[in-house]
Amino acid sequence: MKILELEELAKKIEVLKSEGKKIVLCHGCFDLMHPGHIKYFQAAKKMGDVLVVTVSPDIYVDKGNGRPVFNQTLRTESIAALECVDYVAINLWPTAVETLRLLRPNIYVKGQEFENKEDKTGKLQQEQEVLVEIGAEMRYTHEIIFSSTKLLNQHFKPPVS
Repeated sequence: MKILELEELAKKIEVLKSEGKKIVLCHGCFDLMHPGHIKYFQAAKKMGDVLVVTVSPDIYVDKGNGRPVFNQTLRTESIAALECVDYVAINLWPTAVETLRLLRPNIYVKGQEFENKEDKTGKLQQEQEVLVEIGAEMRYTHEIIFSSTKLLNQHFKPPVS
């Protein structure tokens, strides 16, 4: 089974790491699956042996009114359907900070749009501090970028209130 609870996933990762596997983690909302996400996951997979994706839970998605469009179960199932993804879990917290501490991946991957970005929320800086704490590496993909928010706003009508 590709979709696991976080605690179960942490145990699975511990076993995989003891077998010498390099664990790569991607984390995000992934509200509208698009080619940019797929290319990002494929590039991340090439950085290690096992690709784990954690999904922001519905209650912590801060993309605006009517978001996420797709609930956490649908987003998780869509990601799990991708061949390059080994495991998927729904995050339990507002950021990836606690997830990084729990899963302890070897590599944490973000898209290049985050590489030189000053994150005014401080989330990215907090994640980077935890990576130092757990001895993991931050890497960036350099693939085509799309914005789910922009795609949704351009191509889909907002929900009627």
